[in-house]
Amino acid sequence: MTIAPTKLLLRLCVIILVMTISFASAGDAPRDERSPSVGMSARIEQIVLPGSELVVKPIEDYDSPVIVRIVETYPHGDAFRYDMIYYGLDPGTYDLRDYLQRADRTSLDDLQPINIEVRAVLPPGQIEPHKLNAGEHPSLGGYRTLTIVLGVNWVLGLLLIVFYRRGRRATGDETSVATPCLADRLRPYVDDAIAGKLTRNQLAQLERMLLAHWRGRLGLE
Repeated sequence: MTIAPTKLLLRLCVIILVMTISFASAGDAPRDERSPSVGMSARIEQIVLPGSELVVKPIEDYDSPVIVRIVETYPHGDAFRYDMIYYGLDPGTYDLRDYLQRADRTSLDDLQPINIEVRAVLPPGQIEPHKLNAGEHPSLGGYRTLTIVLGVNWVLGLLLIVFYRRGRRATGDETSVATPCLADRLRPYVDDAIAGKLTRNQLAQLERMLLAHWRGRLGLE
């Protein structure tokens, strides 16, 4: 039978609470509480049970309606006297013998019933919460996927930077070593000639450049 997660969590909390908390006796009169409400602790103190020592059965079913703990055990002649604490998780009538066993694993047939009644607090017909079903979630990738994506982007960015700088450097080198053409060299002289600022030396240099250019074009050198 499948147990609702909320109900299972409640039972586990109660089991842990029962196994870790000891309640001190209140007053001199032993307590004999046989009718607690659901989820509330109850005590049975100084109850004498014949036979060898009793211990609590190991909890194997987390859907058990009653959780029992033996707080103290005292020798009592050829019997033992016990202080017990228990929790009822489901309403109903139960026998605490079903949750006990002898330390020497002998029979419990000589024990009288230890009946209790767990009372319901809520009226009948209450609706329990729906069971929680684990749904499927879309896979968005984990830490490993994120690391791979960031690594690839980092490498691509580095390559872009390297090739961009290399391209700019190559362009700069070509620009720096490029030889000015004849038109570029003649432009200052032409501008000065139009403005009437051309000197004799500049005019002679202009003639030499034109002469050298045409001699090269005509193959006279």
